[in-house]
Amino acid sequence: MSRKLRLAINTGGGDDPGLNAVLRAVTLTALNKGYEVIGIQKGYLGLLDTKYLVPLNTESVRGITHLGGSILGTSNRGNPLAIRVVEGGQERFVDVSDQAVSNFRRLGFDGLIAVGGDGSLQIACGLAKKGIPIIGVPKTIDNDLAATYVTFGFDTAVHTATDAIDKLHSTAESHERVMVVEVMGRYCGWIALYSGIAGSADVILIPEIPFDIQKVCDKIMTREAAGRHFSMVVCAEGAAPRGGDVATLGAAVAGREIRLGGIAAKVAAEIEGCTGKETRSLVLGHLQRGGMPTASDRLLSLRYGSAAVRLAEQERWGTMVAFDPPEMTAVPLEEAIASVKHVPVDSDVVATARDLGISFGD
Repeated sequence: MSRKLRLAINTGGGDDPGLNAVLRAVTLTALNKGYEVIGIQKGYLGLLDTKYLVPLNTESVRGITHLGGSILGTSNRGNPLAIRVVEGGQERFVDVSDQAVSNFRRLGFDGLIAVGGDGSLQIACGLAKKGIPIIGVPKTIDNDLAATYVTFGFDTAVHTATDAIDKLHSTAESHERVMVVEVMGRYCGWIALYSGIAGSADVILIPEIPFDIQKVCDKIMTREAAGRHFSMVVCAEGAAPRGGDVATLGAAVAGREIRLGGIAAKVAAEIEGCTGKETRSLVLGHLQRGGMPTASDRLLSLRYGSAAVRLAEQERWGTMVAFDPPEMTAVPLEEAIASVKHVPVDSDVVATARDLGISFGD
């Protein structure tokens, strides 16, 4: 393609280590090809209010590869397909996507590079159907997008969780306590599984394997009888007991996914009641989203960003960059968000955990 492209880029959904590296890669790759890049702040809001548009150049992305967060900011709100409106004390959601499409065209954009997880890419898919040329870039620490081998931010989140588990081992052993650590991941157990194995957990509870609390307690008491008077339990936030429901923080709110959380506290209370062992719970929460991306995530993010511009150059709109080792490739956006990537319960990683004596409470 010989003509100069005017590309927009946004970062939607939750923040994620590596977002700034993607922004730097997109900007520098585009500039080196003679293209123009405009950043959309606060998710998709820049398509509705132009005060949230900022030009990106060499200076604006200098020295940001190692930084956490996003220089554009990000948001779980501002979905043009369902904008929250309050009138007369009544809340409703309005589709203003036609305005977003009109603004996109008026501003002379040739394409949008949408960096986001399943929720943000759902929005991207909807806007693509309305006529906006879009290239998606998969972003989520949860690693739950089935169309790509791995998402950037996952390695950093696992590293952060593993580091916390390492630190908790010493205090658990000193006080002869059971420590129950809750990690993110929503309905997938990738972070819990990887950090739990790397951090030498004794029990790992993941959504893909419903647990029996008695089996968890049996593992702890087996360790007690062997002279190991402390235990480490890692819970994915979406883990649930056999025949039970996931733990949530309040009721569902219109326009937003229900907030998961509280499973660690529930498991800790049941363990203490069953075993008599002093038990403490800890929720790592947004610590897993923050901080500098690992070297692996930096490289992966830069590869994703550069590949996104190459796809735009080839006019392969309506696709998402996907990592199919060792190469970057493209998959249709609709296919990319069609399914969630759960942990295969018969996978080598799960088998490794079991071989190491880690209990899944099943």
